[in-house]
Formats: sequence, C-alpha cells, structure tokens
Amino acid sequence: MKINKLTIFSIALSTLLFSCNEDEQISNLNDYSDGVLVSGEGSSAGTGSVSFVPYDFSSSEQLIFKNVNNSELGTYLQSLAFSSTNAYISVDNQNTITVVDRYSFEEVTKITEDLETPRYMTVVGDKGYSTNWGSTSVDTDDFVAVIDLNSNAVIQKIPVALGPERIVENDGKLYVSHKGAWSTNNLVSVIDIATENVAEVTVGDNPDELFFDANGILHVLSEGRIIYDEEWAVSGHTLASIAKIDVVSNTVLSTIEFAEEAHPSLLEISGDDLYYYLNNNIYSLKTSATSLPTEAYAETGAITGMAINDINLFTVAASYTALSDLNVYQLSDKTMVNTFKVGIGATKIYFN
Repeated sequence: MKINKLTIFSIALSTLLFSCNEDEQISNLNDYSDGVLVSGEGSSAGTGSVSFVPYDFSSSEQLIFKNVNNSELGTYLQSLAFSSTNAYISVDNQNTITVVDRYSFEEVTKITEDLETPRYMTVVGDKGYSTNWGSTSVDTDDFVAVIDLNSNAVIQKIPVALGPERIVENDGKLYVSHKGAWSTNNLVSVIDIATENVAEVTVGDNPDELFFDANGILHVLSEGRIIYDEEWAVSGHTLASIAKIDVVSNTVLSTIEFAEEAHPSLLEISGDDLYYYLNNNIYSLKTSATSLPTEAYAETGAITGMAINDINLFTVAASYTALSDLNVYQLSDKTMVNTFKVGIGATKIYFN
C-alpha cells in the first residue's frame, strides 16, 4: 500500500483523538466530585473503604481508594475530613491518616507518626486537628493532634480528657465531644486555637455528634449509658439528652432529656431542623424546641449512619460480613427512591 502525507496525517489524527478519548475516560473514571462518599470501617471480612455515588444516582463504585491506588486502607476506617483540595482518611486501628486528592482519590501521602488511635479531624486554614484516643489501656494520654497540612506532619499535641471523638470549629475555637473511648465520659472540650487553652463543659453521658445552628448555639447529643453490675447484667441507665451550649459563657442553656431506656444516636442538622435516630426511626425537631417529638419523622429500620442535603435523606445500614446498603429518601414525601451497595461496615456519609 502506498502511504502518502494524507494517510500519515489521518493516522496521526486518529491516534491523537483515541489518546484524548482514552485520557478523558480515565479522568472521568477517577472523578469523584459531585457525589456522595460513604466510608466503611471494614472488618475481618474486608478492608476499610470509601464508596462513591454521583448525585444523579446513575451508578455506584465501591473501594475507590483501592481502585485508584492499588492498595488498601486497612481496618478500622473511622472518618473522613476535607480541605478545599484534599481528603483526610483516619484509620484508627492503623494509626494513620491517609491524604488523597478529594476528587481523584489519588494518594498524596500517609501520616504515620505521632498519631495514636485517630478518630475525627477538622480542617482550619492550613492546619488539621485530629482527635486521638491514645493507648486504650491508659485514661490520661488522649490528645488532639495539630497537623501542618503543608508538610503533613504532626507539629503539636494538645492534651484533653478521656475519649475525644467529634470535633468542630467555630470562631477560632475547637469543640470536642468526649464519648469516653472504651469507657465513658460526659464532657465537651473547648480549645482556643490561638492559645491552646482548654476549657470543659459538662453534658450528659457519652456525648457524640455536635453541631452549630444559625444562631451560633452548639447542640450536643449525649447518648446516655447503660449501667451494668458485677455480673454484666443491666442494672440501670443514665439519661440521654440534647444540650444547647452558649459558647460565649461555655454554659449549658437548656437540656432536653430522653426516657430512661432510650439511647438515641446520629444527630444531624439541616437549616433549623435537628434529626436523630432512635429505635429504627428518625425523629425531627426544631433547634428552638424545648421538648422531644412524639411521632417519628421517618421509619428506616436499623441504620448506622445518616446525612441530609437539600432534597434527600441518606442512610446506611452496615453489614460487617458483606456489602452494606445506602438508601436514599426524598425529603418531600420521605419515600425511598434509590438504594446502592457500599463498603463493609458503612457508617459515615459525606457530600463531595
């Protein structure tokens, strides 16, 4: 066959177009923006993982970190945190925070030093603040690790009370709930970022989720605890509660208490509505409420995580032996509109 300049040009153009299309396909495959990320703790049945579902609900993908990086995160994946460009994946049993590009999920680096059972993290400017349980056999070595996000190194440890868990920032201060690690606690720590001074506010037993409302009031869900006797039989309960904290004076403004044997979890906030989970149902109340609702907002069955955006309620029901279920409900009529398979031990939902 005679090859002329036109033939060579055509071959080159075809090669270029194929290459561009292939690169575009690869780029699209590794684009995890505009969708829902679901973290799974993992178990003996499989690694901790992150799953992705786009907002148009057209598909789903499990194990996105492994698919992109050809490596595993390990167990137990506790939580994700985000800067404008990166995601930070805390795996407490591995004592690591893995840094990835938040949209491609390509690994940037892994923080492996000066962490001990990292739980949750929040990002403030060029610093990350990670709650750490320390050694589970010692009650006095818990801390918040200060991470320089430019070097991805721990540069300071702020000692705090037993079992630091969730952490949020507001107006130059960090607010940390102390669920008590393998024990119990009833504190919220208030850390001044500039001075690293720590104050404490006493709330109900086992505080976990905490959110600020539009008026700057901090709402804290305390799950209460079950009391056992020497033979591990149930001998009583402490009361669960939702507390409102004035962060100017660091005092509890008011507390709504639950019935003695009720142990709610999974507090979320959307606008001026709070949502919590209790006994296979989700309940809703206004941030200004002074009493608990008497009727459920939605019946979901047993769930291990939930999140709410403008139009949908998302819940996960964890399986620790197989893939978990992500269910999507319309807020307008509370009907379930989609369900997807996500990672083993799924517990947390994020919007990317």
